[in-house]
Amino acid sequence: MKLYIECNMGAAGDMLMAALFELLPEPQEFLARMRALGLPGVELSAEPSVKCGIRGTHMSVRISGAEEHSHDVHTHSHSGEHSHEHHEHSHGEGGHSHSHTAMSYPEILERIAALDISDKARADARAVYKLLAEAESAVHGQPIEQIHFHEVGSLDALADIVGVCLAVDMLGLSQISASAIHVGSGNVRCAHGILPVPTPATALLLQGIPYYSGAIRGELCTPTGAALLRHFVTSFGAAPVMSVAKIGYGMGSKDFEAANCVRAFLYEDTQGGDSVVEINCNIDDMTAEAIGFAVEELLSAGALDVFLTPVYAKKNRPATMMTLLCHPEDEERFTALIFRHTTTLGLRKATLRRATLSRSFETRETRFGSVSVKVSEGFGVRREKPEFDDLARLARENDVPLGEVL
Repeated sequence: MKLYIECNMGAAGDMLMAALFELLPEPQEFLARMRALGLPGVELSAEPSVKCGIRGTHMSVRISGAEEHSHDVHTHSHSGEHSHEHHEHSHGEGGHSHSHTAMSYPEILERIAALDISDKARADARAVYKLLAEAESAVHGQPIEQIHFHEVGSLDALADIVGVCLAVDMLGLSQISASAIHVGSGNVRCAHGILPVPTPATALLLQGIPYYSGAIRGELCTPTGAALLRHFVTSFGAAPVMSVAKIGYGMGSKDFEAANCVRAFLYEDTQGGDSVVEINCNIDDMTAEAIGFAVEELLSAGALDVFLTPVYAKKNRPATMMTLLCHPEDEERFTALIFRHTTTLGLRKATLRRATLSRSFETRETRFGSVSVKVSEGFGVRREKPEFDDLARLARENDVPLGEVL
């Protein structure tokens, strides 16, 4: 399945998470996974919301029972006079309900590394924060390691970003596209003074991406939203020809003359499939341990797949052919990573068309406990496969053979 995101009212972390939440086949499983992450004091709930007569979902993140009112990504604290917090838990005059200690970029990466999420979701979260840190570093003229996030580093914002990455992973999307982004207009007040919309960090993150201003005053696209879109979206423009399966509405907090929401369309490509780049090389002078490490690093960086084939190379030497699959827009990044982590002197590349089944997860209850089941559908086919890790865990906990749990 593919995703198209309509950003007529900008984008923010909680709104994107809410829109994706409505698309999940098992939304309660998503909430359970988020709550199991163990973020101290974080309470996440999905609340019904209505904007201009349209029903949707607002994702509420509470820290120690109180809802935080700003997830801004500026590197200094803000007053309560912002116009843009309507996307990320808006508040009235008087500032934040409480504050968080500033966290450095390395500290944020340590928190992400400790989370019990998939390698893909973890790599996506790291990549989003890297974009944010690089933007703030450029704006403030400081090394990336010295950037401290007062707001984006707080636990509620971490929950937003990790939540979007987890939802994307659970949906098993093959491609994400989006409309041009409405950024709002006017100015926003922060600790540095009054800044234009889009703010400097958001403007840097949106370089090369189509966006526009409108009649609505305020910051509609936050830096967090811009970073998430920049990382996940492969193309921006008008909606493609699509057969829509489901629509999700992620609601902001404030009310405007236009429905304050991000709308996400889950669809099947009417042409079927998409394109991937295949990169491969032969390696005859690396140890098995070194090759295994390279594979782990490439998968962690977001490769669609990496696999190894035993071959005979020049001079009849036993060798290993490494094959990597990635999206076309990631070709140059993985070219550099393969050269970095292997001893190969050259790569072979090809662009391939592929057809994929859509993937989602469901939870099944058994007498041994809960099992997550991957459901694959499309082209008149439906398959179900229990997650092996769940089967193995229940077999050990109940002291029964794996086949009996299966």
